Amino acid sequence: MFTGLIENVGELVGRAPLGGSAKLTVRTDLPVAEIALGDSVAVNGVCLTVEAISADAGTLIFHMLNETLARTSLGDVPVGGALNLERAVRVGDRLGGHMVSGHVDTTSPILEIGRRGDDYAVTIQLPKELRPLVIPKGSISVDGISLTIAELTQTSFTVCLIPHTWSGTNLSSLRAGRRVNLEADMVGKYVLRSQTLKGEGELTLETLARAGF
Repeated sequence: MFTGLIENVGELVGRAPLGGSAKLTVRTDLPVAEIALGDSVAVNGVCLTVEAISADAGTLIFHMLNETLARTSLGDVPVGGALNLERAVRVGDRLGGHMVSGHVDTTSPILEIGRRGDDYAVTIQLPKELRPLVIPKGSISVDGISLTIAELTQTSFTVCLIPHTWSGTNLSSLRAGRRVNLEADMVGKYVLRSQTLKGEGELTLETLARAGF
């Protein structure tokens, strides 16, 4: 479990394909001495397991299935690219963001990045399957960052970032057209599941989207 509050922006050092999987090597300023093999780390919002650690190089190595690469934007990040990193929350920690599972729902491209006074506004295309789970002023995880939806249309949503969040995450290095990982609010998923099971049959996000929700 994560909060969506990014601890460090790491650097992708290497991505080595291994048949049906891949090795992801990430350089980080996180205290690697406090990270153990088997720990969970959210990498651009994707929950990955630490497989190897190099304390001297300050790198973490993750084993990824090709399914994960295909369903997330981690396959798009170039070597040298920025990665948002967050260690799993511990019992008793403050929950400063919102509950993030690290299980990405889908990816979607950035449509526009601009300034609004001192802040930054990022507009992202809204996939149909997420429409039932996205509400104005609701929470959403974008590349693992806990953000609030400032504006919402049928086809897009906009999030605003204060300068601290902008400079402390990977969004400052991205441009329009880049895909980002999206995870909808977990509480909303349970509410939707409960409501759909009250009706006839079992509805899915896809059927709700086709119905115009």
